[in-house]
Formats: sequence, structure tokens, C-alpha cells
Amino acid sequence: MAKENILLGVKDLVMYYNTLSGDVKAVDNVTFDLGRGETLGLVGESGCGKTSTMLTILGLLPFNARILNGAVYFNGENLLDMPKSRIRKEIRWNRISTVFQGAMNALHPMMTAGKQIAEAILLHENVSKREALERAGSLLELVGIERAKIDRYPHELSGGMKQRVVIAMSIACNPELVIADEPTTALDVIIAAQVLELLKDLQRKLDVSMILISHDLSVVAEVCDKIAIMYAGKIVETGTVMEVFKNPRHPYSEKLLAAFPSILGAKRKLTSIGGFPPDLLDPPQGCRFHPRCSYAMEICRKKEPVLSDPGYGQLVSCHLY
Repeated sequence: MAKENILLGVKDLVMYYNTLSGDVKAVDNVTFDLGRGETLGLVGESGCGKTSTMLTILGLLPFNARILNGAVYFNGENLLDMPKSRIRKEIRWNRISTVFQGAMNALHPMMTAGKQIAEAILLHENVSKREALERAGSLLELVGIERAKIDRYPHELSGGMKQRVVIAMSIACNPELVIADEPTTALDVIIAAQVLELLKDLQRKLDVSMILISHDLSVVAEVCDKIAIMYAGKIVETGTVMEVFKNPRHPYSEKLLAAFPSILGAKRKLTSIGGFPPDLLDPPQGCRFHPRCSYAMEICRKKEPVLSDPGYGQLVSCHLY
């Protein structure tokens, strides 16, 4: 991808959580790019580092987190070198926003939906309260909620409506990038499909880039252009959704897809991934997937593979190539 078309570039990012038991290696040499207008799916099992990567990009890490290496380039500027005050004033929500996981916990129970959306606008733009509330009403209509519900409290809204309010908050300041962390969590199948359709529609209308964090491959197949598969704090494969779904190259990608039912083609028996993800306090030496990999070789137990292009159009971190 041409350098001028890259909106977000994450390079060799390393972030550990310091705990009483030691360092949790949550994000370990993570690298990926996101182009303007693209949607990237960040996929993997629970605990593999997806949300931690998002929090590092947004600068919302807890006190015990340490960034040890790497860079996060946004429009060519390294966010990790910026003062926190500038991130808070100019970047977060103005240019990069997020849909937090679990709308039930993301909304303030004592504030109406309209006031919560307006608050984001008032904090980042020089507008009157009346104008902010007017825009909040328009944003509710944009995400499919009647303007009359602007004075409803979260407990007066359904789960799907709460999720739409959170999405309205994320686009309130016209950001260039939206990071959606499990936006369909706890929603039933019908509402989840509506939320995904809404995200796709908003991306087309507003021309925003998006990172969609999920462990649901059907969600990624429905919404995303590209996919990055994470395992135990590392990116193991990246490529277009079509390339990775049709010809997964990494053994973990292969097993992940084999464990998920397909609505296209002949029926097939689903297979589970044996074993468990490693403890990131003490991950295995070499390739972190080798204890669960049916293709593991002696080199996999000793040497860590590098994310590289084996000539198939994907970047893969595996000694098979």
C-alpha cells in the first residue's frame, strides 16, 4: 500500500502489564497497516491481546501498563510521542473514536442518551449546548433511533438501542477512524445483524476507516476488507478477508476457520482447537502456537517466527514458509 494511503500504521508495538506475578506480555511486536476508507478485522480467541492493542492506540492504558517498544503512526505522526494533553484534545474522539465493548457498561446510567452524545461534542468543539443537543438528535436519527428518544435514560432503551447510542457517540465529532470493540456482544442474532448493517452503512456514508475487534469470524466476513489474526499477543497472519478465508496459511488461522460453521458450500464436520491459549506471564519459547499445532517442528519450539510474505499475498508468521 502506498505510504500516503495509510491512515494508521502500527509497527513492532510491545506493551506489557506489570502485575504482582510478573509481566503479562499482552501486546508483543504487533504490526499492521490500515488504509483510508478500509475496515480491518482484528480476530482471535479471548485474551489474545485485541482490546489491549486498541487501548494502546487510544492512549487509554491503565497505570500498570508499560509500552516497551514500537510506534503507532496516525497520518504520519507517532501517537506514542505526542503529549497526553494533545492526544486528549486533538486526537481521541476528534479523529480516532471507539465503540467500547458492552453498551450496558459504556453509558452513564444517570444521563440521558442525548446528553451523553452532546457531551462528546461540547468537550471537543466550540459549540453551544443547544447546538450540541440538536446534533445529538440528528445523530440518533442517523443510527436509526427516533429523535423523540433523546431524553431517554439507558434503562429505558433496549440493548440494540443502547448499542446504537454508543455508535452515535463514536461518530459525534466526525472522526477519521472508529475502533469498534465487539460491537455485537450480548445482542441477539437479529439485532446483531442490524448493528453490523448500520456500521457498514455509516462507513460508506461518512467515509471513515474502521478497526473491528471480534472473535466472531462471521462478523468479520460481513463487514471487513482486511483481517489480522492474533494469537497470544502476536499477529500471526494478515491479508484480505477473501485471501485468508479462502486459503488460510497459518495453522492457527486454519484451525480457527475449521472450528466455525460455513453457510456456503457443502456441510462439513467442525473441529475444535485442542489445548488452551498460553499463559502470557510465561509464554512458550519459540512459536507461541507450537504446543497446539499439528505441524510443529523442532525449530518451532526454539525459534520465534517472523511475520513475512511467503509469496501468497498474506503476511504469515510461521516456520512452514
